[in-house]
Amino acid sequence: MTAVVPGAVETDALAGRPSASTTTGTARVTRRGWRGLLRRPTFLVSVAILLWWVVLAVGWHLLGLQPFARTGELLQAPSAAHWFGTDSLGRDVFARVAAGARPALVIGPFGAALATVVGGTLGLLAGYHRGWVDTALMRFFDVLLALPSLIFLVVLVGAFGVSTPGLVLIVGVLFAPGIARIVRAAVLVEMGKSYVQAARLQGESAVRAMVTELLPNVIGVFVIQAVLSLGAAIFITASLSFLGLGSQPPAADWGLDINANRAYLQAAWWTVVFPGVAVASIVVSANLIADNLKEVSE
Repeated sequence: MTAVVPGAVETDALAGRPSASTTTGTARVTRRGWRGLLRRPTFLVSVAILLWWVVLAVGWHLLGLQPFARTGELLQAPSAAHWFGTDSLGRDVFARVAAGARPALVIGPFGAALATVVGGTLGLLAGYHRGWVDTALMRFFDVLLALPSLIFLVVLVGAFGVSTPGLVLIVGVLFAPGIARIVRAAVLVEMGKSYVQAARLQGESAVRAMVTELLPNVIGVFVIQAVLSLGAAIFITASLSFLGLGSQPPAADWGLDINANRAYLQAAWWTVVFPGVAVASIVVSANLIADNLKEVSE
C-alpha cells in the first residue's frame, strides 16, 4: 500500500514519519480561532467523518452486522442485501469494513498519543536545555529517521510483536522522533522571547518553566502533530496488516482485507476499493483537520 498524505507536515513515502525538513513555528489556537473552526466546512466534514468511524468501531455489533459469517454468495456485487458486496469467502464487505474500524481506531489513536507525549516531551527537553542534551537526542533521532522505513518496521515488529499493545508501541516509536524535532524547533523559537528570560531570572526551575511557560505556548504544535500522526498511524496500521505484519486472518482489518482480495480487483473491485476508501477517508480527514488547526493558529 502506498499513499501520498497531504498536510501540514511532510511525511516519509512508506512509513508516514514526519520529515526532518518540515518547518514549523509556534502554534496557539485562540478562543476566536476555535469559533472560526466551526465555520469551516472542511473542518466540520472531516470531524463528522472521524466521528462516523468511531461510531461504527464502537457499535457495529449493535447493528447486527456479522463480519465473519459466510453467506455462500461469493464475490457478489453491491446490492440492497449487501451494500458493499461480498468478498471471496462470501463475507459481507460492509460488515467487515465497519468492524475493521475498531483495530484502526484503537491502535492509531493510542499510538499517535504515545508518539506525541514521548516525542513532544523529548523535543521540549532538547529545545529548553540545548547543549549536550539537545545534541545527544537529535543525533539519536537522526539515526532513527535515517533508517529505511521497511527495515525499521520489521525490526520494531520483531521487538514488540503484533499484539495490540505491541502495535501501539511500534506506532509510538515510529513517529516520536519526527514529532520531537518539530516540537524542538517550536521551543527554540520561544526560547528567545522575553517571558522565558523573565522566568529564568525569577529563579523558576527548569520543569516549572517548561510546564507553565513554554508548554502553553507550543501546545498548538502538540495538537497539530497529534492529529497528523493519527492519520499516518492508521495508514501504518493498515499497511502492517497488508504486509502480513499486523492483524491475522480471519480478523476484520482494512489492510488485511485489501491484501486478501487484491487478486480479485478487476473482477470484484468492491472487495478492495471500500476498505481502501475507509483508510483514505481517515487519513485525509485527519490531515484536513490539522491544516485547519494550523491555519487558525497562524
